[in-house]
Amino acid sequence: MAARTAVVAGTATAVSGRVARRQQNKYASQDADYNQQQAAAMEQGFEQPAAAAQEDPFEQIEKLSKLHDSGALTDDEFSAAKAKILGT
Repeated sequence: MAARTAVVAGTATAVSGRVARRQQNKYASQDADYNQQQAAAMEQGFEQPAAAAQEDPFEQIEKLSKLHDSGALTDDEFSAAKAKILGT
């Protein structure tokens, strides 16, 4: 009985180790692909700009207005965010 338990435990350990290695290899591969894409984009002169910096201020204010109308932003929060976008 003890031998059977040892075999089952050993098999479970081996399987879990194999699964962990597969996941590590998968994530390492995904990271490598991402890094290659970023390097290629940088070589072509494309930078990933911050979304807020690229977005039109009027579009930003419109989004804030919708949040304010839905109740997600208070009057003070809306005013402060709008002032920050407008630079005032």
